[in-house]
Amino acid sequence: MKSLDYSIIETILTNFIRNEVQKCGFKKAMLGLSGGVDSAVSVVLATKALGPENVLAVMMPYKTSSKDSLGDAKLLVEKFDIPYEVCEISPVVDAFFEQHPDADNLRRGNAMARTRMMTLYDISARDSRLVIGTSNKTELLLGYGTLYGDMASAINPIGDLYKTQIWKLARHLDVPSEIIDKIPSADLWEGQSDEDELGFSYSDVDEVLYLMVEERLSDKEIIEKGTEKQFLEKVKRMVVRNQYKRMGPVIAKVSARTLGIDFRYARDWQVVR
Repeated sequence: MKSLDYSIIETILTNFIRNEVQKCGFKKAMLGLSGGVDSAVSVVLATKALGPENVLAVMMPYKTSSKDSLGDAKLLVEKFDIPYEVCEISPVVDAFFEQHPDADNLRRGNAMARTRMMTLYDISARDSRLVIGTSNKTELLLGYGTLYGDMASAINPIGDLYKTQIWKLARHLDVPSEIIDKIPSADLWEGQSDEDELGFSYSDVDEVLYLMVEERLSDKEIIEKGTEKQFLEKVKRMVVRNQYKRMGPVIAKVSARTLGIDFRYARDWQVVR
């Protein structure tokens, strides 16, 4: 994977956040802070772009969440002087699943992710803040996230960086090592690990995704570079199957100008205030 100059990446992404927040007609932003590296990088970038007084980090633990996650999140906000709130989501999630006691971990995890996003957008409406996303490129390509849950946001500064690049950017931004070095987890249930759930490591899959997406190599060329055929086929299936998660809802065309097809608002049009 090609090395990056993370000082330049920091400048690009802080400018992106500042410009896009203003284009959308906002002065303040917010995001969910899980204690993981992706949200840590996003909130530090937002703070550098807008100033800590204009950024709110929201911690949303569930009763089975690791206490280390909340502790790591608080360690980060204290280091960078970022305002924060703690919103416990257990009562909402548990009330929902009283009617569905046999729901498995996947359903419960989806409900947690969507409850967290509901919480964020409620605070967004309360404070007039733009919601910033925290999904990296690896997760977006693989569809490893919850639609209208952790994948929902108004803007996403880190969505073009692979997970292994996020770790390097985190070190450049001086994110605490406790966050960078921990085992990646969505913290949806006790003992949950991203790499265990996926069935492969981020370093391995990032190499394959980079060759597929950035280098545009054929299957034959990727296999010749040492990737097992079975692993390549699994990754490709995930990328193709989850394309719908990376797009807005497809609208059936029945008119001359259809939203998202023939008629699109440019993002850089002047905002009417």
